[in-house]
Amino acid sequence: MQGYIINLNRVKDEDLIVTIISKDSLQTLYRFYGARHGTINIGFKIDYEIEKSSKTTIDRLKDVIHIGFKWMHNYEKLGAWQNYLALFHKHLKDAEDIGTFYYDLIEEASQEWSHKNPKRIAIESYVKILAHEGRLHVEKICFLCAQKIKKDISLIRAYLPTHPYCSHTPSIDADALDELFTNQSSLFLNDKEVDRLWLVLLEGL
Repeated sequence: MQGYIINLNRVKDEDLIVTIISKDSLQTLYRFYGARHGTINIGFKIDYEIEKSSKTTIDRLKDVIHIGFKWMHNYEKLGAWQNYLALFHKHLKDAEDIGTFYYDLIEEASQEWSHKNPKRIAIESYVKILAHEGRLHVEKICFLCAQKIKKDISLIRAYLPTHPYCSHTPSIDADALDELFTNQSSLFLNDKEVDRLWLVLLEGL
């Protein structure tokens, strides 16, 4: 089967506890250290097998093959990808049934990562997550003061709308934000706004 590594924990003798998001599940597996084992890291897409163990409660990760992307040697893109994928572990680690939505979203993002600004892809993906989970606040009501936002608008964690003076954060073009929330497109956001929303995203899904 195939999946994306979203978390690694090192244990004794360089063994690893690996969390993988696959097509329809979240799996936590044990990987024994060995000289023949290739290096794996957060963000890697891998093909792998699962070996049941009668000695432990955690299954073993084996026969790992790294499925690379063209952009993997671009350290800026790789760094952004690893930061983005790590967010999914914190967000989904306690979920029992995640369906196929998150895997499909990551798969789509990985295909676009080489030819678009990764920050824009991540922002657009996050809006899709918020919509999927019923957490996308399209109404222009300030999360902090509960008053209508008539002009300047800003976003805080979870892309909640606020007055810039309530949250003490920079404003975002209202029309660009409408395009983002309605069509999951960052086309009209300028680079400064994209950088700002990327930092908000890194606070957590």
